[in-house]
Amino acid sequence: MFAELRRQLFMNRGELSKGWDLLRHKGPGQMQFWFIALLLGIASGSIAVGFRAAIEWLQSTVYGTPNVNLLHSFAETLPWYYVLLIPAIGGIVVGIILHHMTPDGRVRSVADVIEGAAINDGRVEKKAGVASALCSWITLSTGGSTGREGPVVHMAAMASSWVANLLRVDGITGRDLLGCAVAAAVSASFNAPIAGALFALEVILRHFALHAFAPIVVASAAGTVINRLVYGDVTEFMLPGTTTVEFYLELPAFFLLGLVCGLVAVIMMRAIFFSDDLETALQERLKLPYWLRPAVAGLLLGGLAIFFPHIIGVGYETTSLALTGNLMLHEAFVFAVFKVVAVSITMGGRMGGGVFSPALMVGALTGLVFGHIATGLFPEMSSAFTLYALAGCGAVAAAVLGAPISTTLIVFELTGDWQTGLAVMISVSMSTALASRLVDRSFFLTQLKRRNVHLAAGPQTYLLAMFRVQGVMRRPMDEGAADEATCQEMIDQGLYLQCQATLEVALPMFEGSRVDFLPVVELSADGTPVLQGALFHIDALKAYNRALAATAEEEHS
Repeated sequence: MFAELRRQLFMNRGELSKGWDLLRHKGPGQMQFWFIALLLGIASGSIAVGFRAAIEWLQSTVYGTPNVNLLHSFAETLPWYYVLLIPAIGGIVVGIILHHMTPDGRVRSVADVIEGAAINDGRVEKKAGVASALCSWITLSTGGSTGREGPVVHMAAMASSWVANLLRVDGITGRDLLGCAVAAAVSASFNAPIAGALFALEVILRHFALHAFAPIVVASAAGTVINRLVYGDVTEFMLPGTTTVEFYLELPAFFLLGLVCGLVAVIMMRAIFFSDDLETALQERLKLPYWLRPAVAGLLLGGLAIFFPHIIGVGYETTSLALTGNLMLHEAFVFAVFKVVAVSITMGGRMGGGVFSPALMVGALTGLVFGHIATGLFPEMSSAFTLYALAGCGAVAAAVLGAPISTTLIVFELTGDWQTGLAVMISVSMSTALASRLVDRSFFLTQLKRRNVHLAAGPQTYLLAMFRVQGVMRRPMDEGAADEATCQEMIDQGLYLQCQATLEVALPMFEGSRVDFLPVVELSADGTPVLQGALFHIDALKAYNRALAATAEEEHS
């Protein structure tokens, strides 16, 4: 029997090999890949739910609150030194973890997942990712003013990277796996399967290729099921109803609200970047060790929380108060201002967490302020002012994330009200149109631009940075190699490329010098350039064109 089995396996090994290649290279079109997407969706959804439970457990342990959903109300009853010291202690622990487990003391989040999808074949860092998850957990549990969705997205991306490496899949399949994991994580976080799937396509993969849609939807549905098994089929927020006639009469107000929210989103993003630059400059000037930076930020947060405890943690309690109209105009305005300050301190201090939940809270508060004013000026033409809070919630979040479609759908899924969805669509369209012109498309893409990773302009820009000249050049012994004497003359003139340079550097040099090739050198210990080969202009253009063609094929398949 075993001999017959070996014989059948030997005869069918070609078919088995073809099946393995299909899974690696054309997986999204195969039923096997959908099964993998389902398992990955279950795993990513479990990660999202587990991370939320872990935050709630540690937060209730540290602060002693019986209900973490009412954390800021409970914090008002605590001694002031508790509120001051808890974030500072959390910052010390975060700093130590980052110092020992990351090369640059930086927490990984959604921007790194977008970078992994674009230029790393759908993979993200593992060790730094684990450190970032721990840091975000501690930050959010000890009063850090950020959100849990960003860390969850990165943790799901680590799971997909592990699966991609285990199966040894190519870049297209790796990116599809990444999209599946992210979709499940987002849908499990918000109980919003449609928005989760579109978030993965719109923000992470940044295309809507048909081949990726089915497995991503399967994973997103799986993530939603995990959420509902744990928390039930409930929504985070509820909105009072409105009347049809009044709603349509006030549509122009939502256009104006969108512009206001776009400006608020830009202020929030620039405040975070300004805080990061300021804290970096102060750290270098005072020569503080990197591990103390989160501790200082935590101390500042604690001092602010003594007077404004609503800034502590994710902030869903304050968001709910805004969406249900239980805040006065001046309260909403002051809370919005200090929430932006708190988010800037937390993220500038490299403490961990995401920006989505803070954007929802700031948006809800902004919309509530606008709603109080608008309904006060035109009461006979206005519906419930809480509708403005919900529209503002979506408008600021969409502008920050650069995700108008998925953010609109998140809000629509949370309410199930088409009139509400229309109000959010109008506000979101205006806010994203304005904000995208004042920053580099979104918070995440601007983050990457600050690290010299240029993704906002599209593949025609970032693909150039993926090719090092060392991998494209012709070596002296290769066929058609450049004349060594000519290369040496060009080196003497200072016209050469280093081995680690990319086509992003090389192509402008070709345009400026109008030569057919450029010498490629390695610098010796004393700085003398040693010839390694030559990069031909035609070879560089061919490599670039092949990459563009492959990207176009993936995005339109």
